[in-house]
Amino acid sequence: MKNQRLRLKALIILSFAICLPPALIAPIPAAADMSGHGGMVRALDVSADGLRVLSGSFDFTARLWNFSEQTEIGVLDAHAGPVTSVAFVGNGDRALTASDDMTAILWDLKTLKPRKRLIGHGHKIMGLAVTKDGKRAATGSWDKTVRLWDLGRGETIRIFRASSPVNAVVFADSGKILIAGGHDGKISVWNTETGRTKATLEGHELGITGLSVSPDESRLLSASIDKTLRLWDLKTMRQVRVLKEHEGPVYAVVFSPDGKTALSAGSEGTLLQWNLAVAKPIRAIRTVRARKVIIWAVDFSADGRFALTAGSDDLIRVWHLQSGDRIGLEAEGEDEPKPWLTSDHPGASLFKKCARCHSLSTNAKRRSGPNLAGLFGRAAGSVEGYNYSDALTGVDFDWNEKTLFQLFDKGPNKVLPGTKMPMQIVPDAEKLTQLVDYLKQITAKAGQ
Repeated sequence: MKNQRLRLKALIILSFAICLPPALIAPIPAAADMSGHGGMVRALDVSADGLRVLSGSFDFTARLWNFSEQTEIGVLDAHAGPVTSVAFVGNGDRALTASDDMTAILWDLKTLKPRKRLIGHGHKIMGLAVTKDGKRAATGSWDKTVRLWDLGRGETIRIFRASSPVNAVVFADSGKILIAGGHDGKISVWNTETGRTKATLEGHELGITGLSVSPDESRLLSASIDKTLRLWDLKTMRQVRVLKEHEGPVYAVVFSPDGKTALSAGSEGTLLQWNLAVAKPIRAIRTVRARKVIIWAVDFSADGRFALTAGSDDLIRVWHLQSGDRIGLEAEGEDEPKPWLTSDHPGASLFKKCARCHSLSTNAKRRSGPNLAGLFGRAAGSVEGYNYSDALTGVDFDWNEKTLFQLFDKGPNKVLPGTKMPMQIVPDAEKLTQLVDYLKQITAKAGQ
């Protein structure tokens, strides 16, 4: 019955679209949820023609999607850490992705292969921006710098020093202005041609999490952990108004294609659409009612009629902004059972952390780490199709009780220098024994 109602809504929306002039019609999504990532989705970008979507995830990959069909076109897999930011480049034949691995990668979207890797930052990259002509890019990092890149050469043009770790960057004035928001709540504005500071915008009480420049490049929207959005005039470098309807930290903000409205979302799982002329929400869409889901990224469809959200539940959802309804059908449920949630084994609770990055099924969604099915007795770096770091490629090392004890006692990087696995240490010998015993049991069952 529920599915029938959802299909009826989709048909009504489609019939309405048929009456619109062709130039105003964007493809109607066939199914609302883009499902495929095996970790939270941190970044979204819709192509200029509205036909494709780019996403970046905690599972170390970026993915290219067909917007109208809600189907995956391909996986961009070359980062050694979570993908934090994504953007189409130029006419959409290329893409740029940034990661916790301190690099950005320029991709050829026809082949889905890397063209250039941008190296230079000393800490994770949290934000990136690309000029409209696709010739330059900027990356903002927790190393307190913003780098301006020549994408043709893959080289740094200029380095800008921020007052704190940088979370977001945008261009304005056709790439002549570079803007960055940081942990300290300050927004730095630089002239890209001279390298000089143009202004420092202050008003937020806590860290900046997102930035968006209006289509005419005259205004700036900033999102913050302080639960507010702020609208700035880029000509006067003054704050215009404060938007205060969110109940928790705001993690994402974007202007509409016509610049009249904006979308924002964050920790409370609510998507707000704003009338910027009066600083009031037009509507609030509670995106996930069944459980709390953090929204990390939002974007408009190319024609402004739909909103896309992505977050901690690994899904990309599409919403009709006129009605506030979710478009199409819900994605399927969990991709694999979670026996550790109901197990009485003392090591099961410790395994929960492992399950954030690893699957127990060879058929489950891609996660940031390789699947653990049949782990014991398996050679390290041997799961087919997983993009291992160089440290585990061809290494002579088998997983067993002894090596797993070493891994969690000394730390992954001590046992396998250069591994992508985050530092995980279990200092308590009894708990470590319980974890290894549970790993042996549950991975053996999964490998059968």
